[in-house]
Amino acid sequence: MYWDTVYSMKETQPNILLITSDQQHWNTIGKFFPEVKTPNLDRLIEKGTYFNRAYCPNPLCTPTRSSMITGQYPSAHGAWTLGTKLKEEKLTVGDLFQEEGYDVSLIGKAHFQPLMETEEYSSLECHPKLRDLDFWRNFNGPFYGFNHVELIRNHTDEAHVGQHYALWMEEKGFKDWRKHFASYWNDVDYDPENRTEPQEHSWTLPEKFHYNTWTTERSIARMERCANEGKPFFLWASYLDPHPSYLVSEPWASMYDPNEITLPERRVREHQNSPPHIQKTQMENPDFSDLQESEHENHGCHSHLKSEDQLRKDIAVYYGMVSMMDHYIGKLLDGLEATGQAENTIVVFTTDHGHYYGHHGLTAKGPFHYEDGIKVPMIVSWPGKVEKDVVSPAIQSLVDLPVSFLNAAGIKVPYHMQGMNQLSVWKGETTEVRDHAIIENRHQQTAIHMKTYVDRRYKITVYCGREYGELYDLETDPDEYENLWDKPEFSDLKSELILKFLHAEMAKEPIEMPRIAVA
Repeated sequence: MYWDTVYSMKETQPNILLITSDQQHWNTIGKFFPEVKTPNLDRLIEKGTYFNRAYCPNPLCTPTRSSMITGQYPSAHGAWTLGTKLKEEKLTVGDLFQEEGYDVSLIGKAHFQPLMETEEYSSLECHPKLRDLDFWRNFNGPFYGFNHVELIRNHTDEAHVGQHYALWMEEKGFKDWRKHFASYWNDVDYDPENRTEPQEHSWTLPEKFHYNTWTTERSIARMERCANEGKPFFLWASYLDPHPSYLVSEPWASMYDPNEITLPERRVREHQNSPPHIQKTQMENPDFSDLQESEHENHGCHSHLKSEDQLRKDIAVYYGMVSMMDHYIGKLLDGLEATGQAENTIVVFTTDHGHYYGHHGLTAKGPFHYEDGIKVPMIVSWPGKVEKDVVSPAIQSLVDLPVSFLNAAGIKVPYHMQGMNQLSVWKGETTEVRDHAIIENRHQQTAIHMKTYVDRRYKITVYCGREYGELYDLETDPDEYENLWDKPEFSDLKSELILKFLHAEMAKEPIEMPRIAVA
């Protein structure tokens, strides 16, 4: 079942520390790919379990992040793509933890709302409000079930900088922070005479004012406060890296030599059987007008061609962003230990979705469901409850997090949540609770509307209203070079998987309440 009405008896209320990165490729964990240095994530794995088949419910920020607090798929919670919002009245995991006396906080990136607003759809995460520091000085929630938030919206030097992060920089005496970030014409403090342009690779921003420093410092402060008050906490420490652009402070920007980077493997003519929009990404000036149903751009629908030199430099900085973030995650974990709460804290590390930096010739997220974009790193640690230094192939979905957290805390799970309870898998009591994952991706009403069903061996992707699709055997073709969709010898397999897909879609339909009478 996709709903869960059976929950454990409460013992000591465990704390929840959810640590997320943003747009991190699954193969950037040093323990499994030593080319990238992540000593602190490695030590977290040594204290817990790494799940190598974890998936996002959508390879875009807003839809997946909304799933991580609602326990619903984007098609159910309504924030179905970038540029939409999660309705404020949606019940979230934070609402339920607050009812049980928890301090529920979010430090870092939210992205539950768009960068613009209308009369009908308001947004706290839009221009010019992002730079209205007087507003943010007096706002710390409530926000989607979090009783306390400290927010940031910009990746690297984006003009979306502001909110609580900008306040912190000013409180630290860093008054000229604006010159390290790109300008935006619609900001309340826009100065056309002193406009700043985007930077590349090596960021002028000093490390001590980087948002990794801020996220870590403020998250530790919140845990310390809860320790002093004797209050259990649910804390989401939401880091923003390594989401492009490829930019990071020194010495991290120079940590990796571009000439020593191992480039993702490519194969000649690998896209000859790919859907048309994927083929177009390998053209100089592709035309994606057939997929345009609104005035808003389709992420990833452009040429992905880059020179090898540019790609190497980008990857080297991407790895530097991962390593810097890892360094501060280490400080965060040390801070948890220092509060004396580590033994009673469930720590989960993951990311919202994956990334492409040359895989299959792609260099950005979009309507692509290769493992690079939909599979995510995931670590679970809980002293005395979760096995140490274990790698598990059990399929996980980020939509399962709310249900699993609620069960760990002995809190009843609402019927409408669609995720599955992974607690017994995390604790090593059960091998698996799900035999598949579903990934949604709807970037236009109909033109870009795709869903993927992936099980232990196979993956099938169906496009709304299209004859083409994708089918891969992940056992014999783990890198997904051979699309079997149109091969006659696999037609029976395709039919079988489509039926399984349909059954899985029916099974995940949410219900609002149990049946309580005959009629």
